[in-house]
Amino acid sequence: MKELELNVEGMECIGCENRIKNAVLEIKEVREVRASHETGNVHIVLKKEITEEIKNNIIETIERMEFEVRK
Repeated sequence: MKELELNVEGMECIGCENRIKNAVLEIKEVREVRASHETGNVHIVLKKEITEEIKNNIIETIERMEFEVRK
């Protein structure tokens, strides 16, 4: 699987979406990020198959910005 869907609490505006997109795109395995504050959804396309390590890195990146990833 090369795609990951996360539900994220705390996105309130386009600025929040952009903060998440920019931070997650800095992770070398990430190809594309789409975030929606309206749905609370973050869709991530990876360059290679997802591993627990990559997934945890993405979640930690988002949570360091004071957002909560619903598990």
